[in-house]
This record gives sequence, structure tokens and C-alpha cells, in this order.
Amino acid sequence: MSKRPLPERLVTGALRALAVLPPPLTGPLGAGFGGLAYGLAVTPRRVARANIRACFPQLDAKARERLLVRHFQTMGQSALAIARLWWASPEEFASRVRFRERGPYDEALRDKRNIILLAPHFLGLEVAGLRVSLERPAISMYQKPASALAGVLLARRQRFGGVLWRNDESLRTLVRAVRSGKPFYYLPDLDPGEADSVVAPFFGLPTPTLTSLSRLARLTDAVVLPCLTRTLAGGAGFEITIRPALTPFPTADPVADAALMNAAIEAGVRAAPEDYLWTYRRFKRVVTGGRPFYD
Repeated sequence: MSKRPLPERLVTGALRALAVLPPPLTGPLGAGFGGLAYGLAVTPRRVARANIRACFPQLDAKARERLLVRHFQTMGQSALAIARLWWASPEEFASRVRFRERGPYDEALRDKRNIILLAPHFLGLEVAGLRVSLERPAISMYQKPASALAGVLLARRQRFGGVLWRNDESLRTLVRAVRSGKPFYYLPDLDPGEADSVVAPFFGLPTPTLTSLSRLARLTDAVVLPCLTRTLAGGAGFEITIRPALTPFPTADPVADAALMNAAIEAGVRAAPEDYLWTYRRFKRVVTGGRPFYD
């Protein structure tokens, strides 16, 4: 059997080393790493600054910069916390990744509904899907990985029996799995690329938005529950909030469906703005003043 590529082995070794850090150290160390990233990562900082300026125009420049710094610090803390949780025992994992609110999820399970968990790109994205799969087999989506982190990512995401579905695989396979009762952990705020999309408001900006959620909800007769993950103070762990179902959803109007989905994501971001992945180019296909958003 061939060995894994050297870059992957090095990355895995580094993550395993970080995983042994005692939880009280992940907070200050993570904040320090995040502060260093804020100073050195010029392009991600520029992207995040542009996103925050567009989404929170009511904040003055100093308040937006404080949010930006807090975001990078939280990113460092969540990264170290996730590294430990990837190899933590199921008992430690459950104790450090807690549900703050899960009533709508339990109600849907009780009613034997098919479930799609709408999981925006928050910093704790990795752990919420794992927390769900700790209780029952759940499906997570992913894009074809191309980095040295790929092998460890895929292995860790399946450690509690989770099922992975790649976004370029057959939709029929996914529909069958959701109809069988497996919750689907769906990432909604992706760049649509050449996929089917409509323009719907997100923080007041007309933003190209995927229409696949409403189609999938219709094909699977699933209830769609927003699933939001917040990093606890000091990187002590994460808390998950599962909110009431999107309604009416799906409808015959793909623009209305996309707008409702974006509104649910926006509400989650406003509740924990430091936890949203601001370095992601969410507005890559938005044109403002005749120029691409990130020019």
C-alpha cells in the first residue's frame, strides 16, 4: 500500500500536535495566531474588510475594524479547538460541542420528517455536522479537495459514521439518502459558478444565489432548518442553534425561495458577526458601480 503524500503527512502531524493542547491554552494561543494572520494575510484581510463594509455600512470605520480583528482572533481560536476535537473522544466532543437550541430538529425527528440542515459558512462549520452524526448517520457535502489537508479532512468528517456526498456526484444518490431518513448538512452560501442560480438580496446586495436548496427540498419532501454554529468565548468549544423551519418553502418562485434562504443566513450572521467566514468571496459575482465587487 502506498504511503500518503508527504505534504499530507506533515499537515496531519501538525494537526495531531495541536490536538494535544489543553483546552485552556487554545483560547489565548488561537487569538494570538489569529492576530498574526490579521497582520500577515493581506488578501484575506482585504476581502474580509470589503465584505464587512458592505454588510454593516451602519458601523463606522473603527467599529468595522474591531469586528475584523475579532473575526481573525475567533478564527484562530476555532481552528485550534477544531484540531483538538477532530481527535477527541466522543464524550469530550459532545461536552464541548453543545446544542443551545434544537427543538425544531427534535420535532422534525419525532414527526419522521426528512431533514435538511441549512449550515452557512461559520467558523465552526466542521463541528456541527459531526455533532449531528454523533447521534445518527448524517450526510455532509464537500467539494473535490485539492490541498494537503484533503485526506485528513475527509477522514475526520467520517469519524462518527457520517456519510460524505461530493457536490459533483449524482443528485439521485443524495435524494435517496435523504429520503431514507438521514439528515443532510447543506452548505448554502457557495459561489454558484455556472450552476443554476438567481439574484436575491443578501445584506441588501443583489447576490447570485444557488437555487439547489429549494429543488432538493421538493425532491426529498424535506423540512429545511437553519443550523448555526458559534464559537464559545476563549475557544472553549462551540454551541449549535437549530432554528425553526423556513416557511413557506419551497414555493413555485425560485427567487422568493433564495431570498428566504439568504434572509435566514443574514439573521444568523447578525447574531454572531465575528463567526461568519468573512474571508470567503461571497460577492465574487456581484458588480457595483460597473466594477467587480473585489476590484
